[in-house]
Amino acid sequence: MTARVLLAGATGVIGRTLVPLLRARGHQVTALVREPSRATGVELDDIVVADALDAGAVRAAVAAARPEVVVHQLSALRGPAAEGLARTARLRTEGTAHLIAAAEAAGAERIVAQSIAFATAPRGGPVLTEDAPLHLDAPDPGWALTTRAVAELERRVLGTARLTGVVLRYGTLYGPGTRYHRDGAIGAAVARGRLPLPEPAAGVTSFLHVEDAARAAVSAVEADTGGLFNVVDDDPAEAAVWLPEYARLLGAPPPRTVPAQLAERMLGWLTGYQLTAMRGAANDRVRQALNWKPATPSWRTRLAAD
Repeated sequence: MTARVLLAGATGVIGRTLVPLLRARGHQVTALVREPSRATGVELDDIVVADALDAGAVRAAVAAARPEVVVHQLSALRGPAAEGLARTARLRTEGTAHLIAAAEAAGAERIVAQSIAFATAPRGGPVLTEDAPLHLDAPDPGWALTTRAVAELERRVLGTARLTGVVLRYGTLYGPGTRYHRDGAIGAAVARGRLPLPEPAAGVTSFLHVEDAARAAVSAVEADTGGLFNVVDDDPAEAAVWLPEYARLLGAPPPRTVPAQLAERMLGWLTGYQLTAMRGAANDRVRQALNWKPATPSWRTRLAAD
């Protein structure tokens, strides 16, 4: 069944891939944008304009679109890291609240929201399910802000009484437009031998190609169920595995090994944490409930290919 879909974040990395997939399935797609010029080159059925942090503007824009499904793919991670984390946290809290209220007022039936699969606390096994607690007590202020905003987004989306809520916890994204593209920040650092390997490098990353992220969002739009789902590939990998392999695929020198404490000082807390302590995510639930599986089951085949 086709639907009128309002997509907040249509001009982002996932949104630009998601729009043509939705339209190919017969859905009518209206983009909620803050700056109409950003939508250049995106084939849409319509555009409404609002800053997601302006409750009144969001309410008016959503009312004009009359969506049956609202898809929330908003983030603001371009530019300085601290500013991006802070604005993204506001989009996940205030922006989510505004979208839900506007969707309810407009008579929408469903909301699908983007979250992250790597916000879980570093406790338990190397690969965790959706039931694992979030890292709300993270020692880094920026990461604590992020995980608390994630918790608030998920609480609001799954707790709304008048909408069916779906939360998609995406894994670490790679592909065009991401930091792991060969021209992105991580890809360039690895290619130049500037991303060292901590000792030990036991942090686990669950990757996800942007195309698979978009396909999961389509499945969530069309599903008749709600819930919280990890959306990741089938090959969670320790940093000791994926980082040297990524370097090899890029034709780069093997990463040099450094003590974990030095790696944190060189790379910042979050990257050091990813490489040493982060947990991966299991995708069993999304496979069963949304009938989704990754078209790219392993990062090894495409991490350096796009």
